[in-house]
Amino acid sequence: MGGEGDPHRIPLAKNHKASSVSMPSLLARRFRLLFFFLLGYLVLYPYVLDRNSEYIGFRVFGIGVTLLSVYAVSFRRTLVFFVLVLAIPTIAQRILLPRGEQGAFVIAATLFGFAFDVLIVIIIFRRVFGADAPNSETIFGALCVYLLVGFSFAGLYSMLSAVQTRAFYLDPASNVRTVPDRFDAIYYSFGTITSLGASGVTPVSDQARSLTLIEAILGVLYLAVLISRLVNAYDQSRGSAHKPV
Repeated sequence: MGGEGDPHRIPLAKNHKASSVSMPSLLARRFRLLFFFLLGYLVLYPYVLDRNSEYIGFRVFGIGVTLLSVYAVSFRRTLVFFVLVLAIPTIAQRILLPRGEQGAFVIAATLFGFAFDVLIVIIIFRRVFGADAPNSETIFGALCVYLLVGFSFAGLYSMLSAVQTRAFYLDPASNVRTVPDRFDAIYYSFGTITSLGASGVTPVSDQARSLTLIEAILGVLYLAVLISRLVNAYDQSRGSAHKPV
């Protein structure tokens, strides 16, 4: 009756040990996975704009990014509940909305998507910069915040362009379109947050210029203050760990 010589006890213990090791290792790399998905989302975007079948697959990839964002911040059940509330309309936007559509529904969906991104940014930011001993995973979390801020402002630029058709001016000499689309907004957003500038795209309306200034200031402050501080803390923690006793 299950004595010490029971042959079924050892395999069960081994299986339990394997599962307890693999699951924490997967959870410990959630920020790393999200970073590479966000980077892949940015890299793949221009190659699927004019191909309908590939664009559908790309939307599926975007839904995966949304779900992975939910997974990356699933530290507590209360957080998961609020994130899922905003993730549902964000996923619906990626599935239902045809490209190029403008209107009240698009604006509302963009606002939900922006709220979702902001919530993800806040949760990851608090998790990363509240860590006592930063490691490589916290560095990836900080990079995720940087990319998510860029995508968030891209959503705001797209919404502004839908409300104000002349919010941005696209130079015909360096653009094939006269009306900015989603990727133009992404290009402009990351050109602004990195202080490199987006050649051929000019903010015209006061609202567009104000958002541009805000994103540029946030980008500079984030890299100059927060990232450098996090990297220094990470180097110090590694140095103290390898210091001889």
